Amino acid sequence: MKHALVAAAAALFLVAAAPSQAAPPEPLPNPDRPAVTPFFRTGGSDASSSSAASASVARVCPTLRRLARSGNRSVGLRVLNLGTGKDICSLNSLARRSLASNNKLFTTSTVLDRFGPDRVFRTLVYAAGPIRDGILKGNLYLKGGGDPSFGTNAFLNSYLAGEGSSVERLAAQIRKRGIRRITGRVFGDDTIFDRLRGVADSGYATSPWIGPLSGLSFNAGFTSASLTSFSSNPAGLAARTLARTLRARGVKVRIQVGVRKTPARWIRKKGLLAWQNSPDMPWMVRITNLNSVNFWAETLLKDLGAYIRGKGTTAEGVTVVRRTMASLGVKVWPIDGSGLTYGNRSTAHDVVKLLYRARRQSWGSSLFQSLPTAGVDGTLADRMRGSAAQDRCHAKTGTLTGVSALSGYCFNLSGKRFAFSILMNGVWNLDRAHRAQDRIAALIARL
Repeated sequence: MKHALVAAAAALFLVAAAPSQAAPPEPLPNPDRPAVTPFFRTGGSDASSSSAASASVARVCPTLRRLARSGNRSVGLRVLNLGTGKDICSLNSLARRSLASNNKLFTTSTVLDRFGPDRVFRTLVYAAGPIRDGILKGNLYLKGGGDPSFGTNAFLNSYLAGEGSSVERLAAQIRKRGIRRITGRVFGDDTIFDRLRGVADSGYATSPWIGPLSGLSFNAGFTSASLTSFSSNPAGLAARTLARTLRARGVKVRIQVGVRKTPARWIRKKGLLAWQNSPDMPWMVRITNLNSVNFWAETLLKDLGAYIRGKGTTAEGVTVVRRTMASLGVKVWPIDGSGLTYGNRSTAHDVVKLLYRARRQSWGSSLFQSLPTAGVDGTLADRMRGSAAQDRCHAKTGTLTGVSALSGYCFNLSGKRFAFSILMNGVWNLDRAHRAQDRIAALIARL
């Protein structure tokens, strides 16, 4: 089955597969916790053990529509045959619906489109003063580049499978430059972004579902790898951790730190001492979509604003998303990058249009590979197990109070390929909504 899936995926995107991406062993806090739905046993209504189990397109649409209405008051549904480019079923597909974390599909597609696969974000360390005989006579500046992966080795090992940029590696580089003493202080520079810590949902303040956003993020906004609390000053925490890590490596430096912009003259004078590059964009996008990590989505959105529009704000990032989607003929009305704000809206028609058009883009394979696989990993790890959808449907979940969504791709054994979107609003029974979505996906996988 997996070999058939790989072949179908390759045929769908017609691009070379991206390198395998590291998956975080543990998800960061988010509303899209994996849900458990019933195990569909072979021979049941969703079984896929034989060709006889294949569903009739003519008969299945009424069933899909009935299921789509389950557990909610307003739904948008669209199912498209990717081979023919024709809809096989739709229901209110042109009506705008709140997206929840399906909004991340638009954010991450824009990241892949505008940054390209090889783009990385750099966290830099500058010396603001002369260095003589191992003594830096001046300050040290830790300049953030909007990298959401920057943190301690302990954090990277616990949540990012060891990938990401590390403060310990920065300290080791500084020590190798021969510096034994710093007469000034260590400053964190977070000025690539504004200092609004959240999104509209929380009044742009930190919320339980997203750590404090910062141009110099550290441990995804948490005070430590234990994830017990959020930091009120991520750039200051990063600077202090660098100072302590340098001390542990024999560099004499004050622990008292500050937050300040790196002086331009020392950047021009090539005062660069050390740097760390983030992983590439396909990796960033997989981290974002696999476990629906809001912090990643919002940081990447501000990166779009910073690097494309010259302002690291949510509003500028949203502008980039809207314009990029418009260039693909896709309509979306985003407010943030993660989908935490209810006002993020699009239609089932346009979600499927994005998925359809992504396959013709050079980054389409990376978007596909970032999606959770039914019954296997991410936010779909415990859904659709034992059904026709397991291993053959790859989709982005979305959950807010009153909102549930599932959109992605399904492949069946005969080689047919489908894109689908289910946007449920006014959800009054989430378990029932999830069961309906899972049965829809299983039916699509049998078409």
